[in-house]
Amino acid sequence: MIFVTVGTNEAPFDRLLEAVAALGLTEELIVQHGSSRCRPETALCVESLPLDELTVLVRQARVTVTHAGVGTILTALANGKRPVVVPRLHSYGEAVDDHQVEFARRLGPELITLVEDMADLRAALEVPSDRDTLEIVPDPRLIEDLRAVLGVKAAAPPVAVES
Repeated sequence: MIFVTVGTNEAPFDRLLEAVAALGLTEELIVQHGSSRCRPETALCVESLPLDELTVLVRQARVTVTHAGVGTILTALANGKRPVVVPRLHSYGEAVDDHQVEFARRLGPELITLVEDMADLRAALEVPSDRDTLEIVPDPRLIEDLRAVLGVKAAAPPVAVES
């Protein structure tokens, strides 16, 4: 099964869903479309999903295709899956800027399969399933990068109090 999720952004991501529809996939397809207008004909389409249901679909899917939303990518990674990531682009009105491109590129090929050209989507979906399962070892650099991208400051270390 292929699971496609575009998140809950108010901007449609029809460019991704139209590309998926154009592939003519015969494999079971589940699409969380959000505000997008496109509904691939062969897909079971839902507007939104609670996190627990989204997580179940990520776990069950042979491959998950997602926008470069931090939450969805982290959900896939936390469940040992390498997501196919298609960033939303400002030039198509899909995002306020190109922060998703920057974030996805920083994650790198060790964690995600990045698709920046829709012509590469089919090949990304044909990746052997043994590449989909990840064993993630915590890396302080990734945590620092995520904080930088999200604009979150590291918590101050605890201060020892002498009595």
